[in-house]
Amino acid sequence: MEIADSKSLGELLNWDDLKKMRYSWNVACEVLRVAPPLQGGFREAITDFMFNGFSIPKGWKLYWSVNSTHLNPDCFPKPEEFDPTRYEGNGPAPYTFVPFGGGPRMCPGKEYARLEILVFMHNLVKRFKWEKMIPDEKIVVDPFPIPANNLPIRLFPHKA
Repeated sequence: MEIADSKSLGELLNWDDLKKMRYSWNVACEVLRVAPPLQGGFREAITDFMFNGFSIPKGWKLYWSVNSTHLNPDCFPKPEEFDPTRYEGNGPAPYTFVPFGGGPRMCPGKEYARLEILVFMHNLVKRFKWEKMIPDEKIVVDPFPIPANNLPIRLFPHKA
């Protein structure tokens, strides 16, 4: 809120502001962990290997699910809890937080998305007060995580 409080209504963010929005980015990362934009992807086995007692031959097509990692308690303790502090310090281990993929197939727009998300969050907080019309609305997966009733909200503009 420090940056939001330091800006007058209509004043734009600058690069230094965005670099300071670490906690806001941690919140965004936790949202991306719980409801990733990428649900998974197909890969081809490049060699024979064993996984959990199953033999996977070279050439097989495999589907990898982001949620199998993001909701794994070995990667994220208490995965059902919303905890932005997971991303402080060194953050999650490599290849466990993968809403934008990883390695050579990582989304080339990741940093642009980061900027867009931070600017959107800032403007939402700075320009509006809002309330959920259904406070305890459930999330359903069909096939993507979505609010059961489309998350109806009321927006109230901040006074200038």
